[in-house]
Amino acid sequence: MNKNYYAILMAGGVGSRFWPVSTTDFPKQFHDMLGSGDTLIQKTFSRLSKLIPVENILILTNERYNNLVLEQLPMVKQEQVLLEPAMRNTAPCILYASLKIQKQNPEAVMVVAPSDHWIEDEDEFSRNLQQCFDFCQKESALMTLGIQPTFPNTGFGYIEFDKSDSNPIKKVNQFREKPDYETAKSFLEAGNFLWNGGIFIWSVKSITEAFEKFQPQMNALFQLGFESYNTPNEKQFINQNYQNAENVSIDYAVMEKAKNVYVLPATFDWNDLGTWGSLHEKLDKDDNNNTVVNATVILENASNNIIRSEAKKLVVIDGLDDYIIVDNENVLMIYPKSKEQDIKRITAMANKL
Repeated sequence: MNKNYYAILMAGGVGSRFWPVSTTDFPKQFHDMLGSGDTLIQKTFSRLSKLIPVENILILTNERYNNLVLEQLPMVKQEQVLLEPAMRNTAPCILYASLKIQKQNPEAVMVVAPSDHWIEDEDEFSRNLQQCFDFCQKESALMTLGIQPTFPNTGFGYIEFDKSDSNPIKKVNQFREKPDYETAKSFLEAGNFLWNGGIFIWSVKSITEAFEKFQPQMNALFQLGFESYNTPNEKQFINQNYQNAENVSIDYAVMEKAKNVYVLPATFDWNDLGTWGSLHEKLDKDDNNNTVVNATVILENASNNIIRSEAKKLVVIDGLDDYIIVDNENVLMIYPKSKEQDIKRITAMANKL
């Protein structure tokens, strides 16, 4: 394995649209959402470790999830777990991790990957990632893996690439915000738009130079602690200073401003597993398009549902179509799949009870 390959595994999200399974104390990346025997973070770590040395995979997460990370990834040492003392979006934590890596290995190339994505063809993912690493070792490039759109999704941002570029790796024209339905349809018809899946690849040199150029204030803040990184003094510096960083995404802070941005259209199946409906799409179904996770079921006049329970509980359903049925400890949710974007609002209501 190449000792210059690194990964930053993003595992700090709450996943509120997967309530009641995903909660603030135990979010979706630490659950076996697919019924596969592995949690999402375990599957992601395993996928990355096919190409990247285990000791070079850093996990970025919130302080409250430290023990969960160490329990589920026993091969990881405490110093590989970077704890955010405050929620500050993706740019500050990526800069923090990048400076740590830079101090350890100035020749590093890295991938930034969310911990909760579903990728079926892991060998193809590794091939795509290798292609990006090879490119970033030779070029001063900020890269992303773009996902081939399969329908006019209004829940993702899009990446527009140069239509005339015949190279496998395309020059990015611009990032586009989440569109309305008609705009999303026009993106698909144009043929040079990809979903922004939030997977980034670059050399440590390229990304630190980009932060220096486009986020001088944030860069100056984290440079103050450079001497303390990878030493016992790091935690104190981060606890005192991290909260002072601007709350901003890597897309807005760097990617939308830079000119040296490239995209590789991914050749693997991908799903961001953002909602119960997206999970339903990816799991096996019965003849009536029902998906069952963990439960034992008796279904009559039931179709297009996703049913999940704990401990293989018997669930009996008659007369439901296109519903999310989730039984989880103290909560039973029976909710129309067509309204799943409202689950975030319902979660907030439930938290007040």
